[in-house]
Formats: sequence, C-alpha cells, structure tokens
Amino acid sequence: MASKIQAADSVQVQFGSKKAKRAFIRKYAALYLISIPGIIYFLVFKYVPLLGSVIAFQDYNIFKGVTGSEWVGLDHFKRMFEYDEFVIILKNTLLIGLYDLVFAFPVPIILALLLNEVRIQVYKRIVQTVIYMPHFLSWVIVGGIVAGLLSPSSGFVNHILGMFGIEPIYFLGENSYIRTILISSGIWKDSGWGTIIYLAAIAGINPDLYEAAQIDGANRLRQTFSITIPTIMPTITILLLLHMGNFLDFGFERVYIFLNPLNSENGEILDTYVYRAGLVDRQYSYTTAIGLFKSLVGLALIMIGNTFSKKATGEGLY
Repeated sequence: MASKIQAADSVQVQFGSKKAKRAFIRKYAALYLISIPGIIYFLVFKYVPLLGSVIAFQDYNIFKGVTGSEWVGLDHFKRMFEYDEFVIILKNTLLIGLYDLVFAFPVPIILALLLNEVRIQVYKRIVQTVIYMPHFLSWVIVGGIVAGLLSPSSGFVNHILGMFGIEPIYFLGENSYIRTILISSGIWKDSGWGTIIYLAAIAGINPDLYEAAQIDGANRLRQTFSITIPTIMPTITILLLLHMGNFLDFGFERVYIFLNPLNSENGEILDTYVYRAGLVDRQYSYTTAIGLFKSLVGLALIMIGNTFSKKATGEGLY
C-alpha cells in the first residue's frame, strides 16, 4: 500500500513538473520566439559549416566533391609543421596575438575607469563619442589613414621626426615596425568601443559602496582599486576568456590591408596565409586543416583559461 502511495506521489510530482514547465514556456513564449532567428543563424552559419571540416582529412577535389575525394588522414596536419613557412607564420600569429592581449586588452578597462572619474557629464559624453567613433570605420579607411600618417614623404609622423633631424622612415616597408602598427591601429579603432561594456558594468555598482568607502576615508584612487575593479572583475574575466578563444583569430582585414612584400616576414598571420594558400593557390584541404587547428587551439585555450579562472575568481564561461 505504501509503495502505491509513493508511486502515486511520484506521478503527481512528475505531472506537476511538466505542468510547471509548460507554464514556464507559455510565460516566456515571446522570448523564445525572439531567439529563433539567432538560433537559426548559428545553426546555418556556425554549426552546418563544421561538416566541411571533413575535407581537412581528404585530398579534396572541387569537381569530385566531398564524397568522391580521396582520404589522406592526417597528411595535411603533418605537412603544416614540416613546412618552414607555416612555422614562421604561426610564430607571427602567436606573437601578434600575445602583444594584442598584453597591450590592447587593458586599454578599454583603463579608459572606462578614467571616464568614470569625469564629473562633467557633457565633457564625458563628448570624449566617449570621440574615442568610439573609429570603431565604425572599415579597416580599408583605417589603413588609408595610417598609411597617410606614416608616409615617408608627406606623413605627419615623419614630419615630426624631421623637426628633430631624423631621416624619414618607411614604416610600412620595414619588418620591425609592422607588429607595432597592427597593435596600435587596433587600439585606436576598437578600444573606445570596448569601454561601453565596462562603463555599463561600472554603472551597475551599488553607490552605497562608494559612500561607505568615503566615510572610512578612502580617496578616489583607493575606491577604484578596492571597489570598482573587484566589482567589474567578472566582466573582465568573461571578456578575457572570449579574447583567449580568439587568440589565433587576429583578423584577416586588419592585417591584409597593411601587408606587403617588404613586411610580410613579420606581418603575415594564419588568416592571410589561409587566404593566399587556400583561395589563391586553391589548396583547400591544407587550409581547412589550418582552420581546424586554429579552432582546436582556441577551444583548448578557453577550457584552460576557464579552469584557472574558476579556481582563482570563481567566475567562468561555464
């Protein structure tokens, strides 16, 4: 008898849970409908193309297709690391990605902290608008601006150097400057836009924390390091993990617009190499293997970074 009662209770609980789930779905039906286009986008443009990764293990022939092409296993992956040019390009990608992480990632955080201290709202809005406007410029326009500023004949930078008796320098024609140009141009273009996220996180901080700190005698600098930064640390952590996931995806347009035969030794990255070897030279399987390698490295970096982050701060992507 007791077992029958328990069984009836479990059925009632299950029915109640299903009823609750249906009520929950009906309550948020509008949100589910709104999310459908986003889900379709990721399915069509992110997940379905993953099936094309199979050609990394084939000697792909565009006329025979995936089903008719010969399987070669890991030959293309072995070729990657046996090819001296690929190793050099991988080194360039790693170095540029590391420089971008060290020098470019903190800039939006610093700008957000500085803007947060501005008390004149009109001035604050003007500065914020000015610094994030470059984000809306294409890399072609940014490349033209940078090339004009660094021109050895009429560039503003060489004009300033000439005032100090320094001979004009062809910055875009020397390997030693290309990485600095790539990182600095990226900082100018995108750092202002990144401050929006951090300013939004700062705006969500409880003002009572600052009032309590003022009562305790903490100055603005102390409040920044004791309240502002620790409070927005979860946001910083999430964005850092996402940045690490794209560590090898520095951006094709960002590099290609500055690349030329004079600076390609230090400037060419995996994205531009994939374009040159895959689309120009039609080595589809080889470049697909490179793309798959990049994806696996990005996944590994996210998993490693997320593990350390959860142990250190308790925050993570999952």
